[in-house]
Amino acid sequence: MSDYKNTERNQEAENRPNTGTTSLNGLAKEIHENAINHGWWEEKRSFGEIIALCHSELSEALEAYRNSEKMVWDNNGKPDGMAIELVDCIIRILDYCAYAKIDVEKAILLKHEYNKTRPYKHGGKVI
Repeated sequence: MSDYKNTERNQEAENRPNTGTTSLNGLAKEIHENAINHGWWEEKRSFGEIIALCHSELSEALEAYRNSEKMVWDNNGKPDGMAIELVDCIIRILDYCAYAKIDVEKAILLKHEYNKTRPYKHGGKVI
């Protein structure tokens, strides 16, 4: 790898926020605590509500894509763009996983290992 690429990666790493969290479960817990602190769990949220909110974030990502927006752009100090909308969905999922005490790391690894055993384009579906 060229020195330019190494420098570019080092700069990217330096620009990343450091939450002190090193695990996905730790990040989920931190995200959930933040959601609680900002009032999003004052009333119990239904699973359907969580799914609808995730769907809305994915719809926003699709609209950003359809509008040819940059992956990430500054919207008056608020990060915006397709990548941010995708991350918003992940944040909502991690929030719920922490709430429901789901070991998200274990679940991801379990499913990933299973997916490795599946045949090429399994299921024969068009998309």
